[in-house]
Amino acid sequence: MGKLVGGPFGMLHGRVGNLVAYVLNGENVMRQIGRSEKPLTKARKVNCEKMTVVNRFLNPALPFIRLGFRFEAAGTNRNAYNEAVSYNKMNALQGEYPNISMDYSKVLVSKGSLPVAKQPQIERTEQGILFTWDTSNIPTEQNYDRAMLLVSYPEMGEMSYLPSGSMRIEGKDLVPVDWAHRNARMETYISFINPEGTKVSDSVYVGSIAAAEQQPLKIETENQQGIDTAISKVPGNRVEPIIPNLKIKQERSRLWFLEALKNRTAPS
Repeated sequence: MGKLVGGPFGMLHGRVGNLVAYVLNGENVMRQIGRSEKPLTKARKVNCEKMTVVNRFLNPALPFIRLGFRFEAAGTNRNAYNEAVSYNKMNALQGEYPNISMDYSKVLVSKGSLPVAKQPQIERTEQGILFTWDTSNIPTEQNYDRAMLLVSYPEMGEMSYLPSGSMRIEGKDLVPVDWAHRNARMETYISFINPEGTKVSDSVYVGSIAAAEQQPLKIETENQQGIDTAISKVPGNRVEPIIPNLKIKQERSRLWFLEALKNRTAPS
């Protein structure tokens, strides 16, 4: 049910029929809800796919994106996330419908007036992703800007990020990466925010790190020549396998090996 908040000349809030009203950035906004029964035109299908692709990429880092685009939305009736979606939909997509995808090198995860990072680089370490950047000729008033670092795992639909990391003058910072993401493909970005939180820089695409190859499980034996299971006959014409003494690195591999021997048919 819709309500007039503040009397007959106040703001409408709530639902009236298929319309819903709410307050956004101090303005009364009304929109239509419900599903359209009209078949989608090709143009609408293209737009829907673009929105899906961009939202799938940006949404996992929603707090970071809101911080990075908050000043682009200031003074408008739009929100920061809408601004980020709008920019990247217009500038960071590639391909034709139905094969539209992100062009990661053109993505912005923050947008503002501060100077961007100079010559940023990345390195995969045991702890995570190490970001470095050039600290020469930095104006004094920008020494204490904080790094905003983001690592995306596109195939997993997840992200790791630091919204306020090391100072610009320090020239490096680390984004921790847990074991679940350690070998995933990564796309990386850096920007800066001032100490007061009133200005940010445009983000810079630092680069991509390819997914690391998974190493297969290995089984070690004390006697490599005895790895083939011997089959021998015992008194009473009963046949049973003789299992070599194995050192199994993984419990799963050990159980699999024993099960295979159990089901093996001995020669007559």
